[in-house]
Amino acid sequence: MGRILGLDAKRLRYWERLQLVRPQARWGERFYSFGDLAAARTVQRLTQNRIPAGRVRRAVRMVEQQFGAAPVPVETLRFFPLGRELLVIPPGAARPFNPIRQQWALPFDAGQAPVLHAMKGRTPEELFEMALECETTPELLPQAAENYRRAIELSPQWTEAHINLGVALYQLGRIEEAREEFHSAVRLDPSNGIAQYNLGCVLEEQGEIAEAIVCLERAARAMPSHADVHFNLALAYERNEERQLAREQWMLYLRFAPTGPWADQARARLKQCTPRRKRSAPIPFPRKA
Repeated sequence: MGRILGLDAKRLRYWERLQLVRPQARWGERFYSFGDLAAARTVQRLTQNRIPAGRVRRAVRMVEQQFGAAPVPVETLRFFPLGRELLVIPPGAARPFNPIRQQWALPFDAGQAPVLHAMKGRTPEELFEMALECETTPELLPQAAENYRRAIELSPQWTEAHINLGVALYQLGRIEEAREEFHSAVRLDPSNGIAQYNLGCVLEEQGEIAEAIVCLERAARAMPSHADVHFNLALAYERNEERQLAREQWMLYLRFAPTGPWADQARARLKQCTPRRKRSAPIPFPRKA
């Protein structure tokens, strides 16, 4: 779905964590419905109009609470930004509702809504969205890292912000700082496969192989179909002289990415760590009686 909408994986994963998009998980894979596609298009339109995804999630949650409804799919709602506020037309309603003020709004032309200028500082969600935008331009990577850091200062328990800051710092060559952010993400959410994977890769790069294997094994359990996890775990096993375990991981990488960018290398490594069978001596011809 990311390719259809032109979304990067981190942004889509963030929306899933906010439950704005709700794919079905089976066999370690995500399966998206047409409703998920419509919901993602809606969130994309709003974020392009400078409405943070976190604000969209709060509006949806408040609609659910105030109308006593079961989880309301985003694609069933109509949204209208009004300055820093977000109005929602709930299913079956004809008028917009302001979930923050808990009141119905007067009918209006959304295209002519007045622009309200707020003096408040940026919210963590706004800073996170700004950082995502900065990441699309390599020259703005330091600014992306700064925005992630500011978001964390306001929301220290935000796992995804720690992960994304760690990635930005790693790309800037600030490896120790990146490692600390990945550690923070793992402490906040030990079940997060991406956090475990990123930390494992840094540990492996720094030569801490036993610790790296622990993280990568946890990542493999959390994301069993993530090919890159198996590739890096195989490398770590090889460095730890565990060739049979490495062989299993090379095979898993090729199962999930048979034409992936590292497939040829995986096949070569698999061939090297596959034990050669000793050739049996030929059975001699029987002698004549």
